[in-house]
Amino acid sequence: MAALMAAPMAQTPPRTLKRSMRVTGALLLTLSAVTPASSVFVIVPLVFAQAGTGAFVSMAAVGLVSLLVAYVYAELSSAFPIAGGEYSMVGKTLGPAIGFATLALTAVGNMLSPAVFALGAATYIGALVPGLDARAVAIAIIVSTTLMGVLHIRTNAWVTGGFLMLELLTLAVLSVLGFWHAHQALPALLFHPLALSAGALHPTTLSMIGFSAATSIFAYTGFGSAVYFAEEMHEAPRLVARTIMLALVVTVVTELIPVTAVLMGAPDVKALLGSADPFSYFVLATAGRALNVAISLGIALAIINAVLATVMQNGRFFYSTGRDGTWHWSINDAFTRTHARTNSPWAATLASGATAVAMCFVSMKYLLVLTGTGLVFVYMALCLGVLIGRQTGASAHAAYRMPLFPLVPIVALLALGFVVYASWLDPDTGFWSLIMNAIVIALSLAYYKFVLVRRKAWALSGPEDETAQSYAVGPAAPPYKAAARGDIPAEML
Repeated sequence: MAALMAAPMAQTPPRTLKRSMRVTGALLLTLSAVTPASSVFVIVPLVFAQAGTGAFVSMAAVGLVSLLVAYVYAELSSAFPIAGGEYSMVGKTLGPAIGFATLALTAVGNMLSPAVFALGAATYIGALVPGLDARAVAIAIIVSTTLMGVLHIRTNAWVTGGFLMLELLTLAVLSVLGFWHAHQALPALLFHPLALSAGALHPTTLSMIGFSAATSIFAYTGFGSAVYFAEEMHEAPRLVARTIMLALVVTVVTELIPVTAVLMGAPDVKALLGSADPFSYFVLATAGRALNVAISLGIALAIINAVLATVMQNGRFFYSTGRDGTWHWSINDAFTRTHARTNSPWAATLASGATAVAMCFVSMKYLLVLTGTGLVFVYMALCLGVLIGRQTGASAHAAYRMPLFPLVPIVALLALGFVVYASWLDPDTGFWSLIMNAIVIALSLAYYKFVLVRRKAWALSGPEDETAQSYAVGPAAPPYKAAARGDIPAEML
């Protein structure tokens, strides 16, 4: 029997990720996952539809909230630089049950994000090749980027970096056009925002701006993605916090400035807000078709870049869930396999692409409903995690400490609580988003209690090359480890 079990062990593929990046590579991947241009052209039009020109106030306010959340991400990720991301950090500080609920919310959001971006690509590719089927375009983008995602992470960091420079140039052009042709003053956006309703412009109410906050959060989300790549960073506990803060600053600046420019430079606010594609309308109205085609090409490439980065990010997430014993032992075994040459979690990356393809068959409206308040709940869990982690000492070894503690997480919690309240009052989108994410939480807790706890199969872990035992929240050698490494499970003998 010993000989029988030794053979598979000898042939087992590598299971660990390789450290090969520092701040620059991780920052390029993180910003590509945020994809400022894709967020502006795909997500922000929904903020326009909800808040009108109040989108400026919504995105500026959410930018400040995101800064507070970024401080939370930075501290927790420096304590737990683990590929599992949010669920690992919450599980280490608030306990495995809440950590698993966070895993479920994050999994839903992670699976949906590539589909949201890929479906949005059809609009801009359609400017170059009219008549394309949006779903077919989205699936083609996801499949091709998934195959690229299996390559070495450092190679993909430079690939995504090149695409990122192109999309930032596109946003710069948009900003110049808007400020050069300014028709509205900035104080008008701040103090007298307008929204389109029943074919006419009306003052935007505070509740409308509140309704749009969940969508604005989704536009900025991704600055914390650096933690997913932390196990492939040198000196991750020290450098991951810096990467997150840099990513947040670049994200807010590169999204808020062009949005402000377009709102100020729109020759006809009513036409802008009434357009199904407000940014293309703006470029056509101010610069003509040739530039609109060029910008559409740039946005299409940016979206492809975003899908590549998010598929890679999700591959690391699934890799971590497999290592923690989340699924059946055979799935855990597959998810923890890394490629012998590229060191990428190739099976988990392919699974990430497959789930994203499946999400392409869900309506864009429902995709955004699921992602909106789910992110808010995750952010609230992180804020609670950093408060409790300081109190219990669970995060005492963090290499980074945020300023103004505990004010930062408390203010963030209050702001996020307002977003939840505003979403509850929104009968069309926000209310149902809360209900659906509450169902996700309930189902995840049931799975945790009746499946994982009973079989004692789930234990949060971290990279094997880290010496900090603070990563462990359970047995040092979780029961699933044997199966993940290729041994024959006891129940199969």
